[in-house]
Amino acid sequence: MAEDPTTVSRETSPLDPRGGAGRDAAVGVGAGAGAGVSDSDSASASAGAGVSVRLGGEIEVEPAGTAQVFGEQITRARRFAADLAHYGEQLGLVGPLEASRLWSRHIINCAVVAPYLRAGGRLADVGSGAGLPGLVLAIARPDVSVTLIEPMERRTDWLRDETARLGLTNVTVLRARAEDAVSAGPFDQVTARAVSALIKLIPVTAPLLRRGGELLFLKGARVADEIAAATSVLRCHHVKDIEVLELGEGIVPEVTRLFRATVGGAS
Repeated sequence: MAEDPTTVSRETSPLDPRGGAGRDAAVGVGAGAGAGVSDSDSASASAGAGVSVRLGGEIEVEPAGTAQVFGEQITRARRFAADLAHYGEQLGLVGPLEASRLWSRHIINCAVVAPYLRAGGRLADVGSGAGLPGLVLAIARPDVSVTLIEPMERRTDWLRDETARLGLTNVTVLRARAEDAVSAGPFDQVTARAVSALIKLIPVTAPLLRRGGELLFLKGARVADEIAAATSVLRCHHVKDIEVLELGEGIVPEVTRLFRATVGGAS
């Protein structure tokens, strides 16, 4: 591996990945054949921007760019936000102080990754938890088959129930640890958010991919340090074409940092 293989790119638009990515497998958010939930399907799904959700505290108003991010799937996204606000703290899915940033810090933070999913591909979300990012990406990209991998029964129960409430037909919930889910693959892409550092995450996620598959990890501000610490692991698992994209500028207060890399050669 080269001494400094990482490219850092700031994407000014979450809807057009071509500026910094340079790969041809992505399509726009909200694209795909799946139909959105109608406004009449749920009293908790608002028909207009500015919808608020409550989670045991202050309320975050839906950011202005949310409808643009989700496109035709906006009503499903609003239903998910309402459900997460209602059940999240009770089920231990999100903390009690997350109400004030439920949209910006969690839902849109995940949704801006959607343009980087391969059209018609298979995506695995490792450690899916509340469905972040897996359920959000399944909502935004109904053309992608999403497998939510989560070891905790309480969380898989939530994921199955929420998948049914949202009427999603492109989601499979698998109760397993990542290292025990290899037989469910191979996947075109694997994603994870707030699971572990790269040095631990790479060994359990790379085996889930087909040759030439992609890792799409949502990381924090110290992602460059994680990459440096994982040099030998990255080399061992043939991880290449590493780049860190900064997404969502102008839509959310803090950009989403996406670690993106290819595993092995083309299949």
